[in-house]
Amino acid sequence: MHASQGRSAGLGLALASALAFGGSGVAAKPLIEAGLDPLHVVWLRVAGAALVMLPVAWRHRALLHRKPALLAGFGLLAVAGVQAFYFASISRIPVGVALLIEYLAPALVLGWVRFVQRRPVTRAAALGVVLAVGGLACVVEVWSGLSFDLLGLLLALGAACCQVGYFVLSDQGAGEDGQADPLGVIAYGLLIGALVLTAVARPWGMDRSVLAGSADMDGTAVPAWLLLGWIVLIATVLAYVTGVVSVRRLSPQVAGVVACLEAVIATVLAWVLLGEHLDAPQIVGGAVVLVGAFIAQSATPKAPAGPVAGSGSGPDDEVREKPDGERAEGPETRLSAGRPTP
Repeated sequence: MHASQGRSAGLGLALASALAFGGSGVAAKPLIEAGLDPLHVVWLRVAGAALVMLPVAWRHRALLHRKPALLAGFGLLAVAGVQAFYFASISRIPVGVALLIEYLAPALVLGWVRFVQRRPVTRAAALGVVLAVGGLACVVEVWSGLSFDLLGLLLALGAACCQVGYFVLSDQGAGEDGQADPLGVIAYGLLIGALVLTAVARPWGMDRSVLAGSADMDGTAVPAWLLLGWIVLIATVLAYVTGVVSVRRLSPQVAGVVACLEAVIATVLAWVLLGEHLDAPQIVGGAVVLVGAFIAQSATPKAPAGPVAGSGSGPDDEVREKPDGERAEGPETRLSAGRPTP
């Protein structure tokens, strides 16, 4: 009974996390179109979330000495890199298209495993890669000579590559003792990301008058501060925290499946709130991308040694067993909730 209730609660939290993450681009794009630079929107998001998470960072301050490389990698790739590339891409291409391109990350991780680490992958994994790439070709309509801005597509691909960097980085700590608490990693990742973005975005040159006005959301004027509050509190802090708790109540595999809904949610919200309509081939292609990402993230390497690479929610879905049969999480499993999804 209690297990069933815990699973139901976990599913609810995972859905809440997917909804929160999926709404980030829809809230950010009107601010960008109102005059804010994409990097300034990213800085506001990350710096605001870092301030909210400061108490958590203080509680886990020992991580600075124990896992400095992991924290730096998370801040540079999962926070600063992913968010900057993603927000820059949605300033040029539709939100749904940008997020679907980012879902190439599981396929790219498997490419890293196969060609860089030279570890075998399953046929199912290869099928997932083929489906994801083929579906993406439909989304961007390659038969029309790429119907979207090429730079925007490359920026979205950059966000996917930053996700790969995070997955690979987390994979390096598999099997170590002294697991890093994911909430602490998220908190310090946001702090480090905010520092990096401060140097890159130079927020002192930001047009602050935009935040005092309103932004247009498909013909409806919405207060800019309200959109920013959603991005910081809902699409970042709430999204990450509910994601962490949900993975602790569910298996990483189940949480990864639910995470695939982020792209669907983002596309639907962009359609309803921003008027970004996709035609039938693009919708079909988006569905194929998600199926391919799901297959790729669920596939395990043929070799039993080493952690599993290619999870949509994190770098590894491996769960070890304690001697008494209790489930024990490895570092890659515990960090899977801190996924760098926008």
